[in-house]
Amino acid sequence: MGIVRRGGSRYLYIQFQFQGRTYLKSAKTADQRAAEQMEREWRRELHAMTFLGSRPRITIDDAVTLFCESKRGTPNYPTLKWNSVPVRRLFRVDRYLDEIESSDLERLKRDREDEGVSHATIRHLFNLIRGASKHARRLGYQVATPEYPGLRASKRRLRYLSREDETRFLLELDPKRPVKGLAPYAERHQALRKAMWDAYDLAIMLLDTGARYSEIAGLEWRQVSLDDRTLNLWRPKVQNESVLFMTDRVYDLLSRRASERGESPYLFQNRSGGKRGYAGQSLRKALRRAGLSGFTIHTLRHTHATRLVQNGVSLYEVKEVLGHADIKTTMRYAHLDRNVVLRRARDVINTLNERVQSSAGVVKQRNDE
Repeated sequence: MGIVRRGGSRYLYIQFQFQGRTYLKSAKTADQRAAEQMEREWRRELHAMTFLGSRPRITIDDAVTLFCESKRGTPNYPTLKWNSVPVRRLFRVDRYLDEIESSDLERLKRDREDEGVSHATIRHLFNLIRGASKHARRLGYQVATPEYPGLRASKRRLRYLSREDETRFLLELDPKRPVKGLAPYAERHQALRKAMWDAYDLAIMLLDTGARYSEIAGLEWRQVSLDDRTLNLWRPKVQNESVLFMTDRVYDLLSRRASERGESPYLFQNRSGGKRGYAGQSLRKALRRAGLSGFTIHTLRHTHATRLVQNGVSLYEVKEVLGHADIKTTMRYAHLDRNVVLRRARDVINTLNERVQSSAGVVKQRNDE
């Protein structure tokens, strides 16, 4: 039988050759007999597909896993892994890929919209499902051909928080704020207080660094230097690295968190002490409570970039801060840069005019004398 162990995995793997091609997948069990039974069933499916014209089935979970693994080592791999989390959360993991219907995709779209997720992000989820389906079809599995819901093209003007918007947003995240149905701050459970501080601190770091959510949510203490006041960010989406300097409030909150840190290597942890991962519901709810409908977590990144451009930082400098791989991505802020340049041009001319008028006044005074 083609039952093998790979690396340090606790699961057995099924591996064999059929029609000159190698087949390999995890049995997701450590039971030898169960794995052997799975191998026999898989061989029967392949035989039926090859000689009887039928195709084997694959679960959504397995299809997504196979597709993501096929992209390992590419710049797109971290994004695919990130988007696989909500896909697995919104679909039953044991459901078959060929069972996906148009209504399922419509429900996924509606659920994500209710969570405040933008259509651009939902499009990434649909692309993951499409990619997993195409990959599964190439491997010989049954796939469905549902209709994908329409998504609005992102033609809205660039949105960012004003200082007043930011104040309202942070007040809705303040860990010590009174909340209907919750005990006063001093009487709240330690885990609840930690979760509220995590959400508040995460928002501050997103606003003051302009980093992507995943870059901050997955930040490790080894990437933080309080002595140099720097953050060493690895940007998986574009496969590059940036060193960012802390603002005063980022330094203050990291100093506080450093004095309270436990054994986890991560700044923001999940309940088991691992990397926080995708958990932005508290930030989205705070935006809605603050009356900032239509704003998303990514708006905090736009806010940071907008403030830089509005205060004279060039687009090429903003590109470095945001970690964009291509200046074309940064060009969405070009209209703000033009406004800065035009105001600067006006100020230059006003200054020159004032000098001319002053010189003319001096000449006139001398002539009068």
